[in-house]
Amino acid sequence: MSDTERPTSITYAAAGVDVEAGDQAVELMKESVRRATRPEVLGGLGGFAGMFDASALASYRRPVLATSTDGVGTKVAIAQALDRHDTIGFDLVGMVVDDIVVCGAEALFMTDYIACGKVVPERIAAIVGGIARACEQARVALVGGETAEHPGLLDPDEYDVAGAATGVVEHDEVLGPQRVEVGDVVLGLASSGLHSNGYSLVRRVVAHAGWALDRHVDEFGRTLGEELLEPTRVYAADLLDLVRFDGVDIHALSHVTGGGLAANLARVLPSHVHARLDRASWTPPAVFSTVGTLGNVPRADLERTLNMGVGFVAVLPAGSVDAATAHLTARGIGTWVMGEVSDGSAADVAAGEVVRGAKGVDGGSVELVGDHPTP
Repeated sequence: MSDTERPTSITYAAAGVDVEAGDQAVELMKESVRRATRPEVLGGLGGFAGMFDASALASYRRPVLATSTDGVGTKVAIAQALDRHDTIGFDLVGMVVDDIVVCGAEALFMTDYIACGKVVPERIAAIVGGIARACEQARVALVGGETAEHPGLLDPDEYDVAGAATGVVEHDEVLGPQRVEVGDVVLGLASSGLHSNGYSLVRRVVAHAGWALDRHVDEFGRTLGEELLEPTRVYAADLLDLVRFDGVDIHALSHVTGGGLAANLARVLPSHVHARLDRASWTPPAVFSTVGTLGNVPRADLERTLNMGVGFVAVLPAGSVDAATAHLTARGIGTWVMGEVSDGSAADVAAGEVVRGAKGVDGGSVELVGDHPTP
């Protein structure tokens, strides 16, 4: 074969994967990841596996491991459109570790996964930097991760993120339906906004209305894009401290994510009880009414898609409400009594307003009544 007939060499870089860019991204993220650690972490960044000293569990009488995995969903499209990537990590960490604290577990360590069309080191470092800062806030170690370049599958500016975490709780301290009693109070904890759920609906509504992300919205006091990119509040550390706080007896927690308030609360109630929540007890932030009005979205659809201003719910005895409220308020988390738990067999239930169980769980029933106050 002559030189003129010799085929062109095809390299990994020519195929769209830049190994050197990946190495540069790791260098840029090292410092932020180094801060998101715990004393039990062994080794450093760059190992094939993250290592955690399990002898830390020796002090537990009967340790139960809890694990969760999740992503951010189509909220990443907002980050990509605005070319701002340093906050999406809070959404990822919140979706993962805040599911773990629901059962009363302390999240110990987390790993992340980023798939992208092209590794832009500064962008990857910004994403991981946000994940690390959120882990630091949640007192969770970021022990490892992976960045995968998928040319041809994703466009150069596209990426998706996912993560997984593991936690631990004493067997006899697990929170959930087995602790909930008739007469318990339902306490709402304010969200920071949309969090990371329902963005397929929100983006469809915004596109239908023809609103640009740089549009200033008076009700928000900022642009539409800034409102939509508001990071998810990460509750894990504050709720874990609340669970351990003397004078507070938490029976159950519910993370209000996909499915909305009623469905997620129903998952942590026993099948024989009924919770009635009064919409008049809180006013959802303006973004929720704006989405509803712009898209003429039925209230029922809004409530089973978005958190409506409620990021978490705590179920606890009436005698613990004041202490729990004071504790959370001191941490900057708005709280209010939104309802109570009653005997399901004796509940006077309005037809069509009730959710019973959810996501395969044979849980209790939840009823939303009344109307939100007019802003």
